[in-house]
Amino acid sequence: MGNPVVPEYFPKKRPRCWKSNQKIAVATTFFPSGRRKLAYYAYGTPTRVAGQDAHPKWLSLLFMVEARWQGMDKRAIGFGNFSLADGAKFDPHEGHQSGLDIDVRPLRKDGAEASVSWSDTQYDHDATTKLISLFLEYSIVKVIFFNDKEIPRVIQRIHHDNHFHVTVKG
Repeated sequence: MGNPVVPEYFPKKRPRCWKSNQKIAVATTFFPSGRRKLAYYAYGTPTRVAGQDAHPKWLSLLFMVEARWQGMDKRAIGFGNFSLADGAKFDPHEGHQSGLDIDVRPLRKDGAEASVSWSDTQYDHDATTKLISLFLEYSIVKVIFFNDKEIPRVIQRIHHDNHFHVTVKG
């Protein structure tokens, strides 16, 4: 599969972390609040909608992964933090300032939209491997950090037991 097509999005205010000639997207319109009939849900800090400002490349990729996932599994994907709207430091993250990073929850066996660590009994290794493989099919994905040693092509990194971190190329 090739790179995703990037749609045109124009926010009211550009975060200072992007170059002035780049178009960016604000993902707060991407993640619905309340009931949905989609294959994803938003989570993150400090609230469910803060930290959801994304580069437009991410929106295209997430729409494609979400659409393909709907045909594979009934459980929703938990999409977490991207970056803050102004590109400010986003504690406790080392990155997450450019809109090119996102945290994603591993899948749970019980389907709950809640945190799970790769070492928990409710962690679904097979489904999480399938989801990570979907992301890795796209050449725009630069790196995935996650501490499940049995998933190929992921890199272990401290504090990545209950989510995997995906970075796309800018």
